[in-house]
Amino acid sequence: MSNFQPQPAILLLEDGTVFKGKSAGKIGTTSGEICFNTGMTGYQEIFTDPSYFGQMLITTNAHIGNYGTKDLETESGKIMISGLICKNFTNNYSRSLADQSIQEYFEKENLVGISNVDTRAIVRHIRDKGAMNAIVSSEILDVDELKKMLVKVPSMEGLELASKVSTKEVYHVGDPHAAFKVAVMDFGVKKNILNCLSDRGCYLKVFPAKTPFEEIQKWNPDGYFLSNGPGDPASMDYAVALAKQILKEDKPLFGICLGHQLLALSVDIPTYKMHNGHRGINHPVKNLKSGKGEITSQNHGFGVSPDAINSNKDKVEITHVNLNDDTIEGIRLVQYKAFSVQYHPEASPGPHDARYLFDEFIEMIAADKNALTNTTVTT
Repeated sequence: MSNFQPQPAILLLEDGTVFKGKSAGKIGTTSGEICFNTGMTGYQEIFTDPSYFGQMLITTNAHIGNYGTKDLETESGKIMISGLICKNFTNNYSRSLADQSIQEYFEKENLVGISNVDTRAIVRHIRDKGAMNAIVSSEILDVDELKKMLVKVPSMEGLELASKVSTKEVYHVGDPHAAFKVAVMDFGVKKNILNCLSDRGCYLKVFPAKTPFEEIQKWNPDGYFLSNGPGDPASMDYAVALAKQILKEDKPLFGICLGHQLLALSVDIPTYKMHNGHRGINHPVKNLKSGKGEITSQNHGFGVSPDAINSNKDKVEITHVNLNDDTIEGIRLVQYKAFSVQYHPEASPGPHDARYLFDEFIEMIAADKNALTNTTVTT
């Protein structure tokens, strides 16, 4: 176990607010947009979610590190958050199955954090003021110097990050003899999304974010998937153009989170930067088709414009809404075999309330293949 001795540390917000605490993880300096997650468990899955790339994470749960870390409980190959802000950070853990302490994990991953700060006060502050950039340092305690550094941190709005976390090489997941072939566009895909698709009889080919459509089409997939990921969807012209090309092929298309926003943009429905975004594992969503509620896992700072959808009902149908603030949580394209959701159906915030969405995608692919086969036989 690491011989960790906390050092003084500072958190500086973009509006000049300062919080003093103790170091957590590597001694150093880090920055990014500050956001908070309300989940009480699953911190390692959160840390490794590519959708958090470039963000400073506040955990509202009071204790972080108390059950250690385990290599299998990751959503990608490395930690994706740019820094951690927490109340109680412990190097001791109670779970016998853990591989290592969170301090050892952070040191190995070179992650800088701050603890022993009033996370409740910080969350209340940014809840009112909105998302903003922040910097944490346990090596520089001069606030004026940190302010000079923070000014240089780019805003999340307009920032293209998906290509930075996407795979660099094509790879496959699942059984090559599976019933269906699905092309996955990796804008920051989580491992469990791939598991949910492969477990349902899909052979997956995962493509880098900026792969030309012609190259993807050569594989002749039965369906397409647009993944989650970080950054501003409006900055991803290449991905919006790709989504439009996929729609023209008229094969089943499913999008999650960033993929949901890209699908909307592909039919000229704009996105917008949210005041704080939704990040947690207990967000209530209503399925407008079934009338049922779902408890969902969410991580997004951008949303799809409801006004634009309401004026384009001939193109887009709203399928899901957030019961906390009525934001759009799911859409279906009227003229295409395409749908998407803003939340994460692959996650397990308790019940698997939203896993049916993967089943619906598979059913759509099966129906499309059967229709194509029947047409070919008739011809």
